[in-house]
Amino acid sequence: MMIATSPAVAGSKIVKTLGVVRGNTIRARHVGRDILASLRMLVGGEISDYTKMLAEAREQSIDRMTSEARQLGANAVVDVRFSTSHVMAGAAEILVYGTAVVLEEN
Repeated sequence: MMIATSPAVAGSKIVKTLGVVRGNTIRARHVGRDILASLRMLVGGEISDYTKMLAEAREQSIDRMTSEARQLGANAVVDVRFSTSHVMAGAAEILVYGTAVVLEEN
């Protein structure tokens, strides 16, 4: 399935717009990893456990969005956007959304 942050896909035309689709997940931090992350913040550098957790959350959100798009009969999602929000102490939501469409090659 084509996923694009732009409103159109070069070499294709939108023949049908099916509506907004979304996927999300909420992830919580791990207390043990928080201790290590706190130490990392003291010395600087990447907090790789959190980087990995957020990458997995983005992929899961994309999978959920594309699954919803397929159920509508789409072969692409355009105007895709990501949003992250704080849900509660130690938990964040990753939301991805876009417009499900049917594309045909020009």
